[in-house]
Amino acid sequence: MSDRTPRWALAEAADGLWHARPLTTAPSAPLTFQDPADAIRSAPAGTRWIWRSTAAVYPRLLAAGARVERCHDIEDAELLLLAHEGRFGEPRSAAAAWARLSGAPVPPDPPQRSAAPAPRTAQDSLFDPQPTPLPLNALVAVYEDQARRHAATAHPDRMRLLTAAESAAFLIAAEMHRAGLPWRADVHRALLTELLGERYAGGGEPRRLAELADEISAAFGRRVRPELPADVVKAFAEAGIRLGSTRRWEIQELDHPAVEPLLAYKKLYRIYTAHGWGWLQDWVRDGRFRPEFVPGGTLTGRWVTNGGGALQIPKVIRRAVVADPGWRLVVADADQMEPRVLAAISRDPAFMEVAGRPGDLYTAISRQGFSGDRDMAKLAVLGAVYGQTSGDGLKNLAALRRRFPQAVAYVDDAARAGEEGRLVRTWLGRTCPPPAGADEDGEAGIPQDREDGWTPSYASTNTRARGRFTRNFVVQGSAADWALLLLAALRQAIAGAGMRAELVFFQHDEVMVHCPAEEAEAVAEAIRAAGDRAGRIAFGDTPVRFPFTTAVVECYADAK
Repeated sequence: MSDRTPRWALAEAADGLWHARPLTTAPSAPLTFQDPADAIRSAPAGTRWIWRSTAAVYPRLLAAGARVERCHDIEDAELLLLAHEGRFGEPRSAAAAWARLSGAPVPPDPPQRSAAPAPRTAQDSLFDPQPTPLPLNALVAVYEDQARRHAATAHPDRMRLLTAAESAAFLIAAEMHRAGLPWRADVHRALLTELLGERYAGGGEPRRLAELADEISAAFGRRVRPELPADVVKAFAEAGIRLGSTRRWEIQELDHPAVEPLLAYKKLYRIYTAHGWGWLQDWVRDGRFRPEFVPGGTLTGRWVTNGGGALQIPKVIRRAVVADPGWRLVVADADQMEPRVLAAISRDPAFMEVAGRPGDLYTAISRQGFSGDRDMAKLAVLGAVYGQTSGDGLKNLAALRRRFPQAVAYVDDAARAGEEGRLVRTWLGRTCPPPAGADEDGEAGIPQDREDGWTPSYASTNTRARGRFTRNFVVQGSAADWALLLLAALRQAIAGAGMRAELVFFQHDEVMVHCPAEEAEAVAEAIRAAGDRAGRIAFGDTPVRFPFTTAVVECYADAK
């Protein structure tokens, strides 16, 4: 963060007024505002705002037409710093941070709310638990303490960069929620009728599901409810087939007449329950789907959404995501992002050189000891990242280690650190928790990333499994950190060029921008430039390239 960047603190008082002041060497008396948007407008352009929580403040500012370029999210910074210090599970609220700093009893964090069934309104907040307002001077003291803690980390510049990037991500998440993903409800309804058939009066499953359920029951010779896994397992058992689950991979190889209609039912039932008529009624308003994006919602730093299933939109349903008339969707996927990140963070000279060449990365690797076999090269890289240590995976990994020893050693070291219960960090400093709940047999809880929701879950497993997790964590987490910088650079480029384009969707390695047709090529170039800039900022001046496969389309389903 540049010392020349003006910094202001903003806090809500107990009486509903807002206090703000610039952070200067000579502290000034706070200014008082009835509306936080007035505080934003009173500060110099480019100000970095220090506030309690972007999710709590920024939507109100956007509704008032006040856009912020930069911020420091106290509560997100506290979460990152507590993890870096090995203090997992301690309350991360601004009030808790102030209590620790001032020696007062530390309050627990407020309960995390569950996914909302529909977009929230201002009235919803009346019934939510409200955090205790933190006085402006206390907020500033917490910010200054966080600055000292950043400076005490092993790589202060990287940790500051991670905190700034994730604070920017919360701004972007709020802006994407407000902009919304363009969604044609009429197209969606037509798709549902095409796939599922007509709905019967009085409720119940639509026609096609009912027909498939009848076919499944006929195949078993009795009435079976295919939406209930236990009933399906029981029906197969009665037919002499033992199943551990009703997962597709376990069913599809069976020789039984119920298999084909059952697989078709499962696919359609998923669409019916996750993105059917009820979902459409709850989540689409005025031609927009507005999920609530949560940056850093998983342990590796990947984003999640709070309800709506935005990160699991089936390809067929993507046909309902249609640009406004005269506008386009620019959809960009980062090509082989995680292997490129591994090249950058491991500083393996040979791997960086290969990752800097134009074209497909796996094809380039296949010429480095895999006899041109792209599939074998891909399996070797994925084996290194995910810890496949048996069969052909072990053989391929050995070949990769001979050619790129520094890269493989990097993830091996991360796995060893995880097995030993040590803290493991991404390149910028995001920290993986230590084992949780170790028992007498040495088993420990290994955090598992979630695609959707607020809280990571824990699974009981052994230390070797934790090593596999941390092996992947350093790569996937560093890739997530790079993606934060990509989004921040893209947002800055769009605003700086005065475009009407809007960021509307992000998922792991894919970004979508909704823009006027005449801006599409400029947006595509801005994405490419943002990827390169993010690589330089995150990893320094390396040969590694971060290319994209980009499509300019009217309908999301046509992008890939």
